[in-house]
Amino acid sequence: MQNPYRQPEDSGGLYQPPPFTAPQEPVGGRSGSGSGSGRSRRQVILGICGLAALALAAAATGVVLAVRKDRDRPPASTADPTKPLVAGWKTVINPAHGTAFDVPPQWEVLEPTVFSGHTDSKDPDKVLIGHTAPAFYKSKWCSIDGNGDGQVTDVRLANTGTKGASGARSAADIAEKEAPTWVYAAYTQPDKSLVKADKPVEYTTKSGVRGSYVKARSTGVERTNRCAGDGRSVVFGFKNSKGDFVSWNFYGRTGVPGAVDDALIMRILSTVRLAGDPKDPAPVP
Repeated sequence: MQNPYRQPEDSGGLYQPPPFTAPQEPVGGRSGSGSGSGRSRRQVILGICGLAALALAAAATGVVLAVRKDRDRPPASTADPTKPLVAGWKTVINPAHGTAFDVPPQWEVLEPTVFSGHTDSKDPDKVLIGHTAPAFYKSKWCSIDGNGDGQVTDVRLANTGTKGASGARSAADIAEKEAPTWVYAAYTQPDKSLVKADKPVEYTTKSGVRGSYVKARSTGVERTNRCAGDGRSVVFGFKNSKGDFVSWNFYGRTGVPGAVDDALIMRILSTVRLAGDPKDPAPVP
C-alpha cells in the first residue's frame, strides 16, 4: 500500500495520497474552476454511514493506522472535551481520531462520518486531500452554474476539520505537506506555482496539545468565474491519545468581504484538544 507521506518526484512537494476509487457523489467543487460540472466533481462531500462503508473508504484511500507505544502518548486531558473552551461556541468532535475543537456559533457543524475533500482536476476519481467531521462557514457563500446545465454548485467561504496522518515523520512533516495541498486542491489547480507556504511553527494549544503548524496561501488565481479566487490554509500536526499523528486543517477564501481572518483562525486552532481514544481501526482518511 502506498504511503501517503512518500512524495512522488513530480508532486511539487504537495501531499499526494493514493488514488481514490470508491463510488462518490460529488456535490461541490474548488472555487478556482472554470467549469461547473467539472468543479462539482472535484469537491466531494460524502456522508459515510456504517463500519463496512467506512472500512471500504479507508482501504480505497490507502490509510494505515499504526498504534505507537504508550511512551509516545501525549498527556491525557482531564477536562470534558465536549464542552467548548470559548463561551457560546460549538464543539466539533471527531471520534475516529479522538480529537475536538471549537468554532463560532455561526459555523455549521456536520456529522463525524461526513467526508469533505477535493479531487484532482485531471482525474476526478483521485482524491487530493480531505478530512472528516468538518465544520463549514457560510456553506452557500457563492453559488454558480459553471456550464449552464442548470446544476448549481454552492461554494463555502471556509472549511475546517481533522484527518489522519499515518506514516508522517513528525508534526512539522504533516503541516509542511498538507498546508500547501489544501490551497492547491481548493483554489489553484492545476497551477502549483501560485501556492506559497511558511516554515513550520511549534505550537501548544490551550489544553496542552503540542505540535507544529504551517500557513499557506495563493496569489494570482485567475478569476475564471465569480466564485474563483485566492485562498489560504493552516494545518496543525499533532498526536492523538494513542500516539498516532493527526492534523487539524483550515482553508478558506481570501480577499473577499467576510473572509475569516488570521486572528479567528488561530483562536479556533487554540481550542484543538484530545477527545478520548480514537476508534480502532480509524476507518477514515
